[in-house]
Amino acid sequence: MELLRNLFEGYPNLWGGGVAHSVLILSLVIAFGIMLGKIKVAGISLGVTWILFVGIVFGHFDLNLDEHLLHFLKEFGLILFVYSIGLQVGPGFFSAFKKGGFTLNVLAVLVVFISVLITVALHFITGIPITTMVGILSGAVTNTPGLGAAQQANSDLNGIDAPEIALGYAVAYPLGVIGCILALLALKYLLHINTRKEEAEAEQGLGHLQELTVRPVSVEIRNEAVDGKTIKEIKPLLNRAFVISRIRHRDSENEVELVNADTVLHLQDQILFISNPKDMEAIIAFFGRQISAEWEQDKKLISRRILITKPELNGKSLAQLKIRNNFGASITRINRSGVDLVATPHLQLQMGDRVTIVGSELAVSHTEKVLGNSLKRLNHPNLIPIFLGIALGCILGSLPFMFPGIPQPVKLGLAGGPLIVSILISRFGPQYKLITYTTMSANLMIREIGISLFLACVGLGAGKGFVDTIIHEGGYVWIAYGAIITIVPLLVGGLIGRYAWKLNYYTLIGVLSGTNTNPPALAYSSELTSCDAPAVGYATVYPLAMFLRVLTAQLLILALA
Repeated sequence: MELLRNLFEGYPNLWGGGVAHSVLILSLVIAFGIMLGKIKVAGISLGVTWILFVGIVFGHFDLNLDEHLLHFLKEFGLILFVYSIGLQVGPGFFSAFKKGGFTLNVLAVLVVFISVLITVALHFITGIPITTMVGILSGAVTNTPGLGAAQQANSDLNGIDAPEIALGYAVAYPLGVIGCILALLALKYLLHINTRKEEAEAEQGLGHLQELTVRPVSVEIRNEAVDGKTIKEIKPLLNRAFVISRIRHRDSENEVELVNADTVLHLQDQILFISNPKDMEAIIAFFGRQISAEWEQDKKLISRRILITKPELNGKSLAQLKIRNNFGASITRINRSGVDLVATPHLQLQMGDRVTIVGSELAVSHTEKVLGNSLKRLNHPNLIPIFLGIALGCILGSLPFMFPGIPQPVKLGLAGGPLIVSILISRFGPQYKLITYTTMSANLMIREIGISLFLACVGLGAGKGFVDTIIHEGGYVWIAYGAIITIVPLLVGGLIGRYAWKLNYYTLIGVLSGTNTNPPALAYSSELTSCDAPAVGYATVYPLAMFLRVLTAQLLILALA
């Protein structure tokens, strides 16, 4: 019995109660939290946030860790979490601001600003400390890095942790998940959505997704100006980003051929090209008319997705590889971080890209050897960029910046610094031959370990005063404030996005889910439709929304605490 008591309550003669005690408490909190996260009610689960609630229960019964160890593990877990997020979203972060993604990100900024404005207003109207209100804000928008950033900003400012930040987060989080889904459902009826029409438009990639997706289209050549010209002669005339994948000549008896720059086009030839939906109308009008054609019947040409796994290809452009000239195969599109890109000659490759190759069996096999396609090579993690990036992130996060109107210098902290560095490294690293790619499973493992450590430590630190705060200090009212911060900005943003920018409904709910960095809301949105519009909208705004949630949480603490 003495052994068990010491394991759970700590060995009195050892620092922090001993290693076995600390590891046991942390492991039990995380294990029980993940088990409870598997439970779904009406298809909705709080996921890993259950770790926070289990930590609060353990902390309430004084099954806790040494406060210094708790602080270190919390910050270390937060660094791992935000850094892995940055590695994932970095490759598409800057491209999200171009063309169609700009409008979606403006909407995301607007929704973030409204939620911050409501938080400040509630702080002055109710007199609730800004530390508590920032915790409620982070829980209402289900943003854990924002919680970490607020705690660290307060710690830098006052030299102590503020458990009320975690209390506000824990109280507001459950309704933050459910309230977001209810707001998306309410928009469907407020906007009088015709789901069949919206889904048809979304599947065609119309609206603001036109520059964020690619589509294959079959065309029959009817333009006499094209007759007898080669593809390299035609491309400058169109001035559009497109790739012609295959051709069926009018006199070839259904035989499909691969094209190259010197392929000559003739009237009534059929071609298959890949492009952004925004350019398709002009390309179709230039060549002739759109047709429905079957391209997979010809067994001489095959299509295969190949993974870039050779380090020496990192940062090289498609033109430098000369795949078509050397092997007679054609790269038609590239999938990077879940987004398809048109395979233009100047596009730079990155480790982990999935390229679609069209050609004969032999040509595709030769190309595969050049590109790698070795999962074994990718399974070996590149740890140098990870730990080097974390070190640089800690340095950046510790640098003070002065802002007018804020008496204290602002620091990006251990949430903002590593997040910015990981985004920059994953985006620009390949240009300097730095391999930053980690497999999705490895990235997810780092992220889950980080968030589990962070939430467990936050819960253990906040557990002692949780029940007393809820019952005797009016903490239950925080639920209502959290609901306001969750629902009102989403409804206002939804109405503006629909009426001012004419956003497709499925794109809109994806954007709003991404603005609240809410994976359960994305899962709900994706179940409403078979198209990928919600996922594309979510991925487009998620990086900027995450960055703004982290930054605004710190600024609120520094400006008003």
